[in-house]
Amino acid sequence: MFMHAISACLSLAAPIAAQQIYDVWSTTWDRSDLFTYTNLSPNPIDFTTPGATGSADIVITSSTVYQPIIGFGASLTDSSAKVLSELKSDNSDAYWDILNYLFDPTDGADAAGFSYLRVPLGASDFSDTVYSFDDTSGDTSLSDFNINNAPSYLYSTLQDITGINSLLKIHIVPWSPPGWMTSTGTMLGGSFLDEYTDTYASYLLKCLQAYSSMGFSVYAIGIQNEPQNSDSTYPTCLISAAQEAAIGIQLRSLMDSNGFSDTIIIGYEHNWNDAGAYPVTLMEDAPNAFAGVSFHCYEGSVSDQQTFYNAYPNKNIYFTECTGEFGSDWWSDIKWYMDNIFIGSPQYWGQSGAMWNLALNGLGEPKLPGTDSCGTPCRPIVTVNSNGTYNYNQEFYAIAQASKAILPKDSGGPFGQRIESTVNGDLNWGLIVAAYVTERTDNNPWNRYSLVVLNWDDQPNGSWDPTPITATIEFQGAQATYTFPVGVTTLWWYAEAES
Repeated sequence: MFMHAISACLSLAAPIAAQQIYDVWSTTWDRSDLFTYTNLSPNPIDFTTPGATGSADIVITSSTVYQPIIGFGASLTDSSAKVLSELKSDNSDAYWDILNYLFDPTDGADAAGFSYLRVPLGASDFSDTVYSFDDTSGDTSLSDFNINNAPSYLYSTLQDITGINSLLKIHIVPWSPPGWMTSTGTMLGGSFLDEYTDTYASYLLKCLQAYSSMGFSVYAIGIQNEPQNSDSTYPTCLISAAQEAAIGIQLRSLMDSNGFSDTIIIGYEHNWNDAGAYPVTLMEDAPNAFAGVSFHCYEGSVSDQQTFYNAYPNKNIYFTECTGEFGSDWWSDIKWYMDNIFIGSPQYWGQSGAMWNLALNGLGEPKLPGTDSCGTPCRPIVTVNSNGTYNYNQEFYAIAQASKAILPKDSGGPFGQRIESTVNGDLNWGLIVAAYVTERTDNNPWNRYSLVVLNWDDQPNGSWDPTPITATIEFQGAQATYTFPVGVTTLWWYAEAES
């Protein structure tokens, strides 16, 4: 990860007339546009000789390059896979329509191109039953390990998704170790027992090996989801930073010795509010085991990521979980997601952004019987109803707008990297902006540059009055002008890289 800005000397820009914005995606506050694509041909927006700046002026410094983005997406829980697999049986056309719209990364496709998928190892609060991959008490040899304790539809759905998107980053992590490794003897809360450190590391290696044997290439593995959470109603487990470090050191050694040196370990996987404590201690105790840490949204604020970055600027930061709840306001949610996750997290060094359940039914189910999580039903990315109809929720549109900006332009090419952007002018408060550069692989010198812009100017005078903002965009010595509706806009153009 580029932890410090890479500053290059400015060079002459490509011919100004050649820099033009043709491609725009928009999701508006009133839902008149929902991830709607507009091709501005034959009247593209030109970058021209700079003139007066707008009331909001977006300044892009493309020579200042920050961290690469690995993708945006969600979690494939057992429940999500179950709902989707049932739809596949009942209406395969609808099933494939959903998966393609979510995951197709092809340049030019009418799709969001989700490229990050988190998958629980064993049961979570969104499973039919409580299970691990070895529920034989005291089986330290792991002779009864069986990856097929998970429902078969989890793997068949994952295979269908990877068949659509070969760029998918799969991140696997348990919600609890096997129950016999905990103080309660169950997966339903308790604390991890130190005596099983080596056994648990071997268990996680076996998970990796099993995924590999099924043809899945795993990008990252975690030690424990939310290690500071113990709840007797669904799989959870307290694992201290020192314990996670010890497990991580042993797991890293096992992975390096068994062909998984390219798979990273992500630590912590819990809330923003403890960014300066647990994850920092984890890096102090096991600096060579973990590539970085991930955060969730349920306590603290996105700016807390800066605390961890300040302590460990050479470690990666990921954002891996947040959920919406049924009954909340659509536009308020979009604003929050963009400000805190899909624009906000990258601004605080995040390399990913992911929501919780990929799919559930209209009641926020199925859930683990008896779980107290999601007291107000959790809302998925896509709701699949019992009658076979489905709808995409606000979480989808927030993810899609961000994802479109960072997908590779060329087959096998790199994802986008964040570049410097600021907003000036009297209405600078009205726009929240992220800027990216996507490099090329085919010897084409013209990189793709993209903006994701939230216009949240919906009460300019203290009362409801959604107001578009006409902004200037300063780029490589040239200037373009675009009117951003209240909502989220993603746009891109091509230009030579500064050198």
